[in-house]
Amino acid sequence: MAKKKRGDAHGGGHGWFVTFADLMGLMMSFFVMLVAFSTMDNNKLKIVAGSMRDAFGVQTDVRYSGIIESDGLPTRPKLKNVDHISPEESSANPTPDEKERSQINGARLKIDREFALASASLRQALQDMPELTEISKNIMFEETKEGLNLEIIDQDGRSMFADGSKVPYDRTRRLIQKLAAPLKATPLRIAIVGHTAAGFVPARSDYGAFDLSADRANAVRQILEREGLPDSHIFAVSGKADGEPLFPDDPTLPSNRRVTITLMRENPPLPPDLKP
Repeated sequence: MAKKKRGDAHGGGHGWFVTFADLMGLMMSFFVMLVAFSTMDNNKLKIVAGSMRDAFGVQTDVRYSGIIESDGLPTRPKLKNVDHISPEESSANPTPDEKERSQINGARLKIDREFALASASLRQALQDMPELTEISKNIMFEETKEGLNLEIIDQDGRSMFADGSKVPYDRTRRLIQKLAAPLKATPLRIAIVGHTAAGFVPARSDYGAFDLSADRANAVRQILEREGLPDSHIFAVSGKADGEPLFPDDPTLPSNRRVTITLMRENPPLPPDLKP
């Protein structure tokens, strides 16, 4: 029996592996070359995809039934949604408070609509007062993030209140009475703020700028309530003296003396069944 020579085999008798690797490399090169020279038929591809979908099926509904926590995994100290949801009531929406968000967005849209309507009514009420056209310069509208400001402003030589007094002139009273109707028609609340100009010298030592500005704001509130504005429509009544001048560059200007009626743009109330 002849002896096998030592150099006949590759590295411990695994010479077939080298041949197999060469074969795989050649096949891979062959398929790469086929793909490189081939063209894709979209219609045929759609037919193949449709056949596979019919054969294996496609999942179209995704359901979320809750949060799964495994031992050893860190968890948050507080979860936003902890209600148990049965598989029958689960849906493709992972947040179960979508209904509440829709209610809040709907309420906000309703308030924006009411705000725009009330703003237009206030402007129209002033246009319907031809007998008060001479005081049109004493009225200014300004829209802010808090709401719509209606400024009743003193002008040089034409004040809306008697000097140093909380008593409004007759033209001022008729103006406020005219504003009561559109303010009653809206469910939105109002804030009334009085302001004075810098340099106010009180007639009494116990009666300062804060007292005067607050009393003027309160006088406006009393006129509106006598015209039928309910108490629930009043958001706040306050006096800020000369702390917020309309013209900061010259806080002593008469135009800084004013009463501001703000139609409040408030966030909608939360639904009673909303859960944190």
